[in-house]
Amino acid sequence: MSRIAKMGVSVPAGVDVKLGDAQITVKGSGGELKLAANPLVKVAANGANLSFAPADESREANAMSGTMRQLVNNMVVGVSKGFEKKLTLVGVGFRAQAQGNKLNLSIGYSHPVNFDMPAGLKVETPAPTEIVVKGADRQAVGQMAAVIRAARPPEPYKGKGIRYADEKVVIKETKKK
Repeated sequence: MSRIAKMGVSVPAGVDVKLGDAQITVKGSGGELKLAANPLVKVAANGANLSFAPADESREANAMSGTMRQLVNNMVVGVSKGFEKKLTLVGVGFRAQAQGNKLNLSIGYSHPVNFDMPAGLKVETPAPTEIVVKGADRQAVGQMAAVIRAARPPEPYKGKGIRYADEKVVIKETKKK
């Protein structure tokens, strides 16, 4: 059995988990998330804990039990605490401004770059060179942060661009004659 699946998931107070035949629903203060149930994994609720076990002895069922456990754990953490990704703008004149569910970027192009946030995600700009993407769905938060970063990824010679707050950009040496 998968080492990850052996741990199980503890459900905190205020989070409601419903196990159905076709999907798993997690509801909390941060919203409601749904996940399609996999037939290779048996999910059981024991009070405030969820346990995951492979339905058969196949290698795929063993791997999927750990994957399902982690996906459900991310849903529980997301609706209770939420996830966030921080991005930093590096470059002269690079600015970000959040207006409701829109993000306006001035990142060195001849035109402004605008992003609409999908439902369930919020964007904040605590400083003109910082962007914080928040939401309950871990995958959606990471995907939106990656889309924003892709608008102007860091270049290797000066390091200008949009980078994650914890990202280290290795600066190349310029060519010498």
